[in-house]
Amino acid sequence: MVPREAASLPYDWLRRSLQTLHQAHWHRQVQAVEGTGPVIQRQGQPLLNFASNDYLGLAGDSRLAEAAIAAIQQFGTGATGSRLLSGHRSLHRELECAIAAFKQTEDALVFSSGYLANIGTLTALVGSRDLILADRYNHSSLKNGAVLSGATVLEYAHGDLADLETQLTDRRQTYRRCLIVTDGVFGMDGDLCPLPGILALANRFGAMVMIDEAHSTGVLGKTGAGCAEHFGCQGQPLIQMGTLSKALASLGGYVAGSADLIDFLRNRAPSWIYTTGLSPADTAAAIAALSVLQQEPQRLTQLHDRAQFLRQQLDQLLSSLPGDTLTRLPSDSAIVCLQVPDAETVVQLGQQLQALGCFVSAVRPPTVPVSRLRMSAIATHQESHMTQLVQALGQALAQTLSRR
Repeated sequence: MVPREAASLPYDWLRRSLQTLHQAHWHRQVQAVEGTGPVIQRQGQPLLNFASNDYLGLAGDSRLAEAAIAAIQQFGTGATGSRLLSGHRSLHRELECAIAAFKQTEDALVFSSGYLANIGTLTALVGSRDLILADRYNHSSLKNGAVLSGATVLEYAHGDLADLETQLTDRRQTYRRCLIVTDGVFGMDGDLCPLPGILALANRFGAMVMIDEAHSTGVLGKTGAGCAEHFGCQGQPLIQMGTLSKALASLGGYVAGSADLIDFLRNRAPSWIYTTGLSPADTAAAIAALSVLQQEPQRLTQLHDRAQFLRQQLDQLLSSLPGDTLTRLPSDSAIVCLQVPDAETVVQLGQQLQALGCFVSAVRPPTVPVSRLRMSAIATHQESHMTQLVQALGQALAQTLSRR
């Protein structure tokens, strides 16, 4: 019989690993918040909300709530099974048709999360005889899906078409299929992928292209359809993945593309085949969000104006600081990031900003290679909110710099 002390030894590494995370200032905990939109509360404290992906300000919209309630009353609270068995509802198909129309593709398929959409699509499309070329800054779900696919995975330098071309030239001919995978808007940076150049290279080398539109759906393009619309690339062969949980204020993910692609994924994507269908409430809320976006295109204009105003205000602040205390990363989206020298400093800045009434994400390794403050604009922010944030950041920086 194994002594009780010895039985616990295989788990001792957990405590040691947690201690290492604390020492590196990498340890993270969840923070419960109440409310949605530009102003939320945490432990009774009102906070200006710059840590949300509710880009269009729809998470608290009564029309989405009413649609979700009506769906629950008609279809119940859960799909209760995989869609190929018993979980398919008419609402699911209604949402897929709405997404296809929105994205101007032949069809679409809805998954129960964006993570599942990426993992399922990658593992279905490529395997051990194939090559994935992936942007170095891709989202975790794309990285993990690439590994799970069994394909050879090579990263190219972030947004670097020359590096991508070199790797295609050197490696493409030795593999059956090749899939180029990239975020559309990089969620921890705010910049855009060079989609037209990627598509041109893919056409030249006979490669497929998959783009993750999680942070560009409802944000970029004339109608909010994302990077493909923004760059005028609609109609080109392209696998477009996106989420329903950010600008569309619901839950779930989707893949949009050709009819053949979608039919293939229904039959081969394991994270769709073996997963319970999206709940009726989430499905109906996403349908309502798409409808509101079409009815109120001014939300896109408001979002772009707020993000631009925030960038301008931050640039004015940074220009008044000594040296290169902080650096604003390039951004053409609703995400604005300030690079911070180290994890300890970014944690302090996040705490100080919260004390001053602003909720900002302090992002550290291993989520990102270099620590940063991540701020996101919401269409329903006021310019006064942005001004208050920048003033608070100035105060927080003054306190931090005085301690050095």
